[in-house]
Amino acid sequence: MKEIQVLTDKFSIGLSVLCAVHCLLLPLLLVSLPSLGALQLQNEAFHTWMLVAVIPISIYALTMGCKKHQRYHLLFWGFSGLLLMVIAVIFGHDIGGEAGEKSLTLLGAIFVVIAHWGNFKHCKKINVLTKK
Repeated sequence: MKEIQVLTDKFSIGLSVLCAVHCLLLPLLLVSLPSLGALQLQNEAFHTWMLVAVIPISIYALTMGCKKHQRYHLLFWGFSGLLLMVIAVIFGHDIGGEAGEKSLTLLGAIFVVIAHWGNFKHCKKINVLTKK
């Protein structure tokens, strides 16, 4: 069980970073490599599918970790980040156009990474202490 929780934390961090990289670098890559446009990575469905992957994995990892280490503020960070990313997908263009959507997504991804990094760190500390 411990290995699954650690794996899901790392996977959630990776997906959040991928989302942030997608938001920041995709426009530059599309300009420099126009053939990437055929992949439809700029499609709004990409954001939706990323959320479909991130939300259940993050909820599982954070709740399992917080049950161990009792640092529930990490749930706040993680759920706030997920909420910001959901708002970005649903209302991003309406709130502030392309820049607003990217800002909300990046802020949300940063919150999710902070939550999972703290979760991973505290779970690892507990695992080390229980092995002694």
